[in-house]
Amino acid sequence: MLVALVRDPSTAPLNQRQRALVAYALKITKAPQSVREDDIVALREVGLSDSAIHDAASITAYFNFVNRVASGLGVELEQQ
Repeated sequence: MLVALVRDPSTAPLNQRQRALVAYALKITKAPQSVREDDIVALREVGLSDSAIHDAASITAYFNFVNRVASGLGVELEQQ
């Protein structure tokens, strides 16, 4: 599933809740200024609490922050 998600999130085999979370994370990542109340309502409609929505926003923002700092400093990924 991870490969399909990376390849194309819109066609990855996700349930409704996962799809809503991925759409929200992508929106925060690509256009955070475009997030509206409707986006939050969509997450609530798939069963996420306000606390879970806060966690999703925080984790996504932190991941984006760390990646941008690393990229801005020219940090290279370790070979595994």
